[in-house]
Amino acid sequence: MSLEVSAPFVVRDRAAREAEEAQLAPAAFRVVGSRGRARPEEPDRLRTAFQRDRDRIMHSKAFRRLKHKTQVFVNPEGDHFVTRLTHTIQVTQIARALAAALSLNEDLAEAIGLGHDVGHSPFGHTGEEALSPYFPTTGGWHHAAQSVRIYEVLEDLNLSWEVRDGIRAHSWKIDPPPATQEAHCVRYADRIAYLTHDALDAMRAGLLTADAFPQAMTDRFGPPTSSAWVGGMIDAVIEGALETGEVRMRDDVLADMNELRDFMFERVYLAPVQRRPQAAAIDIIRRLMDHHLVHPEDIPASYRDNDADRVVQAADYIAGMTDRFALLTHERLFGDDGMGGLTI
Repeated sequence: MSLEVSAPFVVRDRAAREAEEAQLAPAAFRVVGSRGRARPEEPDRLRTAFQRDRDRIMHSKAFRRLKHKTQVFVNPEGDHFVTRLTHTIQVTQIARALAAALSLNEDLAEAIGLGHDVGHSPFGHTGEEALSPYFPTTGGWHHAAQSVRIYEVLEDLNLSWEVRDGIRAHSWKIDPPPATQEAHCVRYADRIAYLTHDALDAMRAGLLTADAFPQAMTDRFGPPTSSAWVGGMIDAVIEGALETGEVRMRDDVLADMNELRDFMFERVYLAPVQRRPQAAAIDIIRRLMDHHLVHPEDIPASYRDNDADRVVQAADYIAGMTDRFALLTHERLFGDDGMGGLTI
């Protein structure tokens, strides 16, 4: 008597995964419709193009450097403050949650989320203020454009067009907006993530107390320590998408989120207590820029685009630095004078 034994595993190859995307929502972007890569490649046997992009981003040097880059608080004391890497992980989780709930392409949302902030300079958004005067003819310097530049030039990963487009336009200030609904998931995920975790960091730093936040948010979702803030805003995006046919937050919750954002800018991001470390960070970045403009030979060959002009080469190098490496380089070149109390 013989027994029929079934195989314990079933291989899901690329073709099977692409076929599964037929079950996604009509608004979802399917990988078979991609505009492709700048340089054609043989498809992977197991992974779709977007899954391959996700893996390339996660293994990139720029992604690894995020663990030592500031989110909001420059040089904080304590192990639990958000870094650019933990922010990126939270954005990606929220974007995937939105994509999954709306039957969109989770792999595309994940790839965009993981790569969206790799272009950030050291010391958070102060880097954009520090570097923008060096780019007067292009409207300044922006981390989203730098993120794309990293993956197109400095670490040329040959990513799919849709991933690069989502990274380019993940910030709400960028026009035109991204081409896919998955990228819009990342836009909302980014804002939900930074407002909620920056609120907790502000409390951890002693800038705010739980009762200081806008009443509309606390009435709706409870105290900022509650996971209901994240979950409630995710639900509001899902509900808004079902109402309007596009990824967007329900209008009443969006109004409360925008009030919270204005509050955070006034009380945290632009707070007087932040000005000294932010000013010191800006001075450090500009001193490093000025030095490398005069001494381009100090830019490592491995991180130099020889086809770019000197300003772009210097900005590529300075923006790629972690907070610690920027401070070490400044101390080596100039001593600790002018570091504004920032310590290595």
